[in-house]
Amino acid sequence: MSVAAIVLAAGASRRLGRPKQLLELRGETLLARVVRLAAEAGAAPVIAVLGANYETVRASIVPPDAICTFNPGWEQGIASSIHAGLEALESHAPESSGAMLLACDQSRLTAGHLRSMLEEFGAHSDNVIVASRYAGAPGVPAIFPRSAFAGLRALQGDRGARSLLANPPCMLIEVDLPGGEIDIDTPEDLTQLDPYK
Repeated sequence: MSVAAIVLAAGASRRLGRPKQLLELRGETLLARVVRLAAEAGAAPVIAVLGANYETVRASIVPPDAICTFNPGWEQGIASSIHAGLEALESHAPESSGAMLLACDQSRLTAGHLRSMLEEFGAHSDNVIVASRYAGAPGVPAIFPRSAFAGLRALQGDRGARSLLANPPCMLIEVDLPGGEIDIDTPEDLTQLDPYK
């Protein structure tokens, strides 16, 4: 059972004032880090959906670590990046049984967590969504089966996968991700970047 990873990394990071995709955590950009974690966990292929600062951000990923796809509608919100990621999945991995959606700025994310999610997804023959749980609710990273792709394609604007997780179309399994709510949106958040400081 193969699952493709879709890294949603098209935003302009306006509140941060610089591309969060290129922030470094222990010598590795956040985008390169999440691409590596997804691959180490066993997701394949890894698709990075880019938009703002496309050329600069794309240059930070060394092929063939990820398939980079440009979302021309990135300013319309995260839903457009989910749509672009699913289009790339159908082009590059039409046999995938599911899609793992990831953000690039969750500094507490580990390959072990993603591996546990993939194992949980593979253990169920029925359609099942496997989501990370933090701050009392399900969120990304999350794995969606093909049966849920229509729901993802129906998302609009800044409505991301969390809205689908709140009202899942099939069984939802949650895997705890301690610190998953810690992400980077503002300059003040940079103090949260490295858990080992």
